[in-house]
Amino acid sequence: MSESRSDGRWDKEKARKLLVEYARTRDSKLKDELVTQHLNLVRYLAGKFSNRGENLEDLIQVGCLGLIKAIERFDPERGTEFTTYATPTIVGEIKRHFRDKGWAIKVPRRLQEFNASVAKTTEELTASLGRVPTADELAKKLGVSPEDVLEAQELGQSYNLLSIDTELESEDSRKTSSLLDYLGRADMQLELVEDRLALHRAFSSLPPRERLLMYLRFFENRSQSEVAKVLNISQMHVSRLQARSLETMRKALSLANQDRLQKAKD
Repeated sequence: MSESRSDGRWDKEKARKLLVEYARTRDSKLKDELVTQHLNLVRYLAGKFSNRGENLEDLIQVGCLGLIKAIERFDPERGTEFTTYATPTIVGEIKRHFRDKGWAIKVPRRLQEFNASVAKTTEELTASLGRVPTADELAKKLGVSPEDVLEAQELGQSYNLLSIDTELESEDSRKTSSLLDYLGRADMQLELVEDRLALHRAFSSLPPRERLLMYLRFFENRSQSEVAKVLNISQMHVSRLQARSLETMRKALSLANQDRLQKAKD
């Protein structure tokens, strides 16, 4: 054993031969031996993520899945060093594990990855533009519709459930509080839930372009001229669409309120 570990060359050469043989035979025993050969690489990479609240052994298991994928996909004929090829695959698997655990609700992997793409592109465009990009700019960069971008941004709100022990900001810096401190208290915002639901339904009833317009105007506080540029229409057209959308939402909210009053009487 000491001879094989003296300079690392024996293990490296053995691994190379095993990889060539596995690529030819797809023998499961060879794959198991390759996994054993590269466990130290997995442990090293998993250790870089051990300060994120996850058990190291669990991260090693996740990393091994990435290692197995790398072994199965590796082509020895390309001349690439296996550890160089395997490292991003292992790290990617570990990062995916954290992303999956971070979602408050079960979200399809495709949507999770799209949400990550929107977040990454937002950072890149913010750096290049010197401001937060518009939904239209993000959509153009990603080759999708502005509605898809808005949906992904809303989806991001489902990420990372807070622990009840999470500390909350307080006006008094000397006093700290957590979500646990508020359990059992009357929620003063509870009465607004129905209003918010009604508003959401009214907003959802608008055509896609008008939803985007209202989002830009009242959620992002854009001016009508800015919205006109995003939607590629005139400012006057924006004004007309805004007025129509507000009237549509007013009617929907009025009907919802009448329905609520009727149910209260019954």
